[in-house]
Amino acid sequence: MSFPLDQRFFPGVADPARVAVGLARWQEAADAQDDSGLAAFMRALPGQPDIGDLLRGVFANSPFLTLCLEKEPAFLRQMLEVGPDAAFETLIGDLKADLGAETDFNRLMLELRVAKRRCSLLAALADLGGAWPLEKVTGSLATMAEAACRLGLSFLLRREAERGNLTLAHPEDPEKGSGIIVLGMGKLGARELNYSSDIDLIVFYDHEKLVYTGKRSIQECVIALTKELVRILDERTADGYVFRTDLRLRPDPGSTPPAVALVAAEAYYEGFGQNWERAAMIKARLVAGDEETGAAFIRFLRPFIWRKSLDFAAIQDIHSIKRQINAHKGGRSIAVAGHNVKLGRGGIREIEFFAQTQQLIWGGRQPEMRVSGTMAALEALAAAGHVTPQVVEDMEAAYRYLRTLEHRLQMVDDKQTQTLPSNPQLLAEIAAFMGAADLDSFSAELTGHLQKVEHHYAGLFEDAPSLGTHGNLVFTGGENDPETVHTITEMGFANADAVCSTIRGWHHGRVRATRSTRARELLTELTPALLSAMGTTSSPDDAFMRFDEFLTRLPAGVPLFSLFYANPSLLELVAEIMGDAPLLAEHLARHTTTLDSVLQANFFEPLPPQEVLEAELAKALAEADDFQLVLDVTRRWANDRKFQVGVLTLRNVVEAGEAAAALSDVAGAILRQLGPKVEEEFARAHGHIPGGAWVILAMGKAGGREMSATSDLDLILVYDCPEDAEESDGTRPLAPAVWFSRLTQRMVNALTAKTGEGTLYEVDMRLRPSGNSGPIASSLEAFRRYQEEAAWTWEHMALTRARVVAGDPALGARVEAVIRETLTRPRDPAKLLLDVAEMRERMAKEHKAASLWEVKHLRGGLVDIEFTAQYLQLAFGPRHPEMLDSNTARALERAAITGVLDHSDCAILTEALGLWSAVQTVLRQTIAGGFDEATAPRGLKDVLVRAAGMTDFKSLTDRMEDCAASAHEVFLRLVDRPAAEIKNKETAS
Repeated sequence: MSFPLDQRFFPGVADPARVAVGLARWQEAADAQDDSGLAAFMRALPGQPDIGDLLRGVFANSPFLTLCLEKEPAFLRQMLEVGPDAAFETLIGDLKADLGAETDFNRLMLELRVAKRRCSLLAALADLGGAWPLEKVTGSLATMAEAACRLGLSFLLRREAERGNLTLAHPEDPEKGSGIIVLGMGKLGARELNYSSDIDLIVFYDHEKLVYTGKRSIQECVIALTKELVRILDERTADGYVFRTDLRLRPDPGSTPPAVALVAAEAYYEGFGQNWERAAMIKARLVAGDEETGAAFIRFLRPFIWRKSLDFAAIQDIHSIKRQINAHKGGRSIAVAGHNVKLGRGGIREIEFFAQTQQLIWGGRQPEMRVSGTMAALEALAAAGHVTPQVVEDMEAAYRYLRTLEHRLQMVDDKQTQTLPSNPQLLAEIAAFMGAADLDSFSAELTGHLQKVEHHYAGLFEDAPSLGTHGNLVFTGGENDPETVHTITEMGFANADAVCSTIRGWHHGRVRATRSTRARELLTELTPALLSAMGTTSSPDDAFMRFDEFLTRLPAGVPLFSLFYANPSLLELVAEIMGDAPLLAEHLARHTTTLDSVLQANFFEPLPPQEVLEAELAKALAEADDFQLVLDVTRRWANDRKFQVGVLTLRNVVEAGEAAAALSDVAGAILRQLGPKVEEEFARAHGHIPGGAWVILAMGKAGGREMSATSDLDLILVYDCPEDAEESDGTRPLAPAVWFSRLTQRMVNALTAKTGEGTLYEVDMRLRPSGNSGPIASSLEAFRRYQEEAAWTWEHMALTRARVVAGDPALGARVEAVIRETLTRPRDPAKLLLDVAEMRERMAKEHKAASLWEVKHLRGGLVDIEFTAQYLQLAFGPRHPEMLDSNTARALERAAITGVLDHSDCAILTEALGLWSAVQTVLRQTIAGGFDEATAPRGLKDVLVRAAGMTDFKSLTDRMEDCAASAHEVFLRLVDRPAAEIKNKETAS
């Protein structure tokens, strides 16, 4: 026998019963042979020295290898006769000779699978028998993979040529000059393939070199060819598979096809290539395809991988990548059961990372660092003095041991696993498979290696500050890191895989904000803090999803990421907004510069009075030297202040009434400052009306200083000018009525126009005299006459909330006098009651509240309370003019003071009004559309509870039901029932 065996490497036997079963099956297989010589060989084998013991070790530990032995006794005999090296050379040589010109797809599939089975058996026995060192075991598997890739690609190229889709430069050697290259990455590229490894491939093609003659496109052809290549290697048939195949190390795999054009790949690596991809490319090697094109592309990659001089930022990024992994200096116990020998603490990945990160740092200046194998890299680092010989000795010993253990785990059932069993019996079997005397000695040896690796690996972090996490946060590579998924889950995210994949997409430059190297470096530093902040919100997954949307809208990432980096508390606020306030989050996504305002010292204080706001806006507008800039500055200022109110509401710094007043004051400041600017711009062409003046009346929510985040502006422009004024004094004069109408339209446009900074408000002018059918601007005299002669009851009700907010003070006083005169005019009590009740009934039919949360139209909601206050002012204003007030709450209080409203009813209405205002203020600031209790973020519910002054959500909903019922009862008693009685009397008479 020419197969050298060493008993020291043989596996042990944990369960003798399995050996007996294996031997029995082996004898049955021998009995079934047609070849008497082969049958005799099989029967004799268990009794031979060395090989018999090895055979028993296989039967005891590996069902997969036992099956391979039963299927391949002839190959086993040949292997033992000629030795592993010769047997392997013959295996690969025969495979290439047999399939070099193959045209039958099914035969190709079969022969490759048989060859892989034989290769697996040969490598396993050479490994278990001590005939081959680790390098030969992994190298033989890599050679088999490369041969399979080449044979598969050659077959497909020939087939495409036969179908008329490709013209091959060298039909006798299809790969040569084809323009298609297949790079082997990772362990395949470094010839370190593990026993049951996936193979990482990247397929590129040169569209100029590939001669396509088909009817589709070059890209479609190469993509289809790539998918077929994967099928040849990966598909499981009755004969097994060749290699599981992974294409996810290609540039940005989430958004690129399976095969990538070289021109696109070159653009990607020049513009978006990341440091972890540089590390991955250290091991890249052509395993199939066009040698010339492959060599040229590898040369192209050199400057990307090996930088002549690493700037500080790049080194920092490499360190950041390392620091994403939770490194410890040791001193903690490592649980052997369930440990992942690749990804776990002290595992294979830490050894590989230890070598690769330092290769990236030193390889640009020191070409001897540019080696692909892990052990070769460690030795190069030692030779150059970057690590001590002892470190290399420890790391190499650990690497050999862990890779051997990885192979044993995979040999059991040919599964791609690196995780030790948690079951003590199964763990003892793995210990025996490793040749250990018992489980304790196995555990001690394994732990010793893991702790040494962990210790040396953590040494790389001594000069790097912690990223402040309690576990791995690794977003490199083509797949989600299991420990990172675990860490993110522990942070409170329900769909950690999706979070992980999205962040890897950011690092691939899929969003514009992360396409610069500096942005990705800052993102690496910020990610732990970002996830921690979102993990504390009530809905971490929703918060993350909105932050992703926010990120996609950013024109660039560096300014914002730098802002977060310098102000960690800002990141927490953004996370809170993303988690609990979708509408604010959307606003933030559209206006990212709004975040700058948060850094102002008084941001978390309630807004100052309107005169201070107005002075602040005036100062900002002083810098605007053209009208377009006036519009943009106004919008920026408004966005900042509205956002501030939203945040203060979210954090319960201000109550609903304060928020409403603040938003109304912001609108007032804008109208007072923007109005004269619009007139000035308008007057450039049309001049002014000599002696003319105008005022703006705010109605509705704006008039009552009750605005919410989404309120429209209900406005009326009233003007006055001398009777003898015929036209304006500009170069293009206009008659007064036309001049004021055009000015009003310009003001509406200035408020509603969408600029790069967004819009200010929607404007509604339907409350002007005669509504949409009347002129857009009303003269004072027309306004007075309309209120005296033509206005409906509902228009007088609306007038109770009118307030002059901008324009000429003298005219403003005259307009307010008209309003006061109108509201204090005696009116028919019965008609008033009937009108108010009828309007409320009509509105109730048109706007039915679908839920308790539609607090405006809910019976007992805002409309009922507002109608009650307006009715009382119109009914009793003539006798008690002091009760008039445009604000609903103050009007109710004044009604109680004057005695026209019972104090208990006033308390019911004002409490309900306060509750509805609190709910509406929060909801309008935080969400678009209706509120759904079932899907609302928990944090938003908490904000509602706090804003309403309640203790929990159930108490809030109970109180809302009580308030609605009580307020509705007051409306029924004061308006609805008395109106019904009048109606009944009129009907009866």
